[in-house]
Amino acid sequence: MLAELFISWRYLATRRKEKFISLISVIAILGIAIGVAALIIVIGVMTGFDRDLRDKIVGNYAHITVAGYEGIDNAEYAGLKNKIASEPHVIGVSPYAQGQILVKESGKFFAVGVKGIDPATEPQVTKVKEYLTQGSLDNLDRNSVVIGSQLAAYLGLGLGANLAATSPAGKQYNLKIAGIFNSGMYDYDMNLIFIHLACAQEILGLGTKMTAVAVKLDNIYMAGRVKEELSKSLGINYALKTWMEMNRNFFAALKLEKFTMFIILALIILVASLNIVSTLIIMVVEKTKDIGILRAIGLSGAGIGRIFTYQGLIIGGLGTFFGASLGVFLCGLLKKYQFIKLPQDIYYIDRLPVAIELWPDVALIVGSAMAITLISVIYPASRAASFKPAEALRYE
Repeated sequence: MLAELFISWRYLATRRKEKFISLISVIAILGIAIGVAALIIVIGVMTGFDRDLRDKIVGNYAHITVAGYEGIDNAEYAGLKNKIASEPHVIGVSPYAQGQILVKESGKFFAVGVKGIDPATEPQVTKVKEYLTQGSLDNLDRNSVVIGSQLAAYLGLGLGANLAATSPAGKQYNLKIAGIFNSGMYDYDMNLIFIHLACAQEILGLGTKMTAVAVKLDNIYMAGRVKEELSKSLGINYALKTWMEMNRNFFAALKLEKFTMFIILALIILVASLNIVSTLIIMVVEKTKDIGILRAIGLSGAGIGRIFTYQGLIIGGLGTFFGASLGVFLCGLLKKYQFIKLPQDIYYIDRLPVAIELWPDVALIVGSAMAITLISVIYPASRAASFKPAEALRYE
């Protein structure tokens, strides 16, 4: 086997008159390298999108939401909280009320979502406190509001300014801006405001009821299992949803898009592998005399096939190695310097996210490239292995 590998390498590395074959080999290596690099970069970007958006969604929303079909009364909340908190993996519980109101500033009217929270417990279930760029969540009371940075810029308001709000019943309220947050998601920062839970109950006409209870876990991927346990302990009067269920269609679309891009870009590698086929076919024809001599001195047909198989694998391996190195390097540059910016109102985020996952992404791409290479060498290698010594030397 070592002798066959040595011969295959000599065929590739030794200078020969047929420069055309060498050129095709170089083109094949470059083609596979470009295909692998493009695939790694695109999959890295799409994985980055998936991870970045997942982190933002998990940061802005609870891992599990427990909602009452007719709301949850303030008096009911204490007992409900104790039941939820007793479950394993639960590390935070906070009530909230949500709805929509109309805000007005300088003749501008804007419909926004409103979320009434408990400032003391909300940081246990979301990252709203971490997102604050101005003000403090501790200053949020019944007469104040925390708004997103995009909404503040649109309305031309700053910290300490007054915001006129109109309830669904048409009642006017004057709220003072106690904080401005920036989550990095345009829609979230443009269309959501936080007010005190008691204020939200009054504005939305909920009385003493809240909309739901937010639950945070120590492991976001345990949400499904914890939901089942909570459903058993809380009974049929509550509707439970995990963060995955609330965003199922979104993540399914991302997964499908990632798979589709993998298939499309893998075609680049497939096209490049055709150059390997043509290189080996030409080389088999060129080395007909050598094949006859090797067969005559005792090398088996399988050994001849292995020589040309190794040649194809060397070409494919070099292309895959250079492509993977280039792809990982460029992904590292994109991740470190973030020099590609995105319009937030279109892509929800302000930069191009990149996540390099050696397993399974890079490993799968490298494995696929080598598998395509291996398939491409089957015909040339089998053709070379089928030559009989007499036939190979007949016209020499």
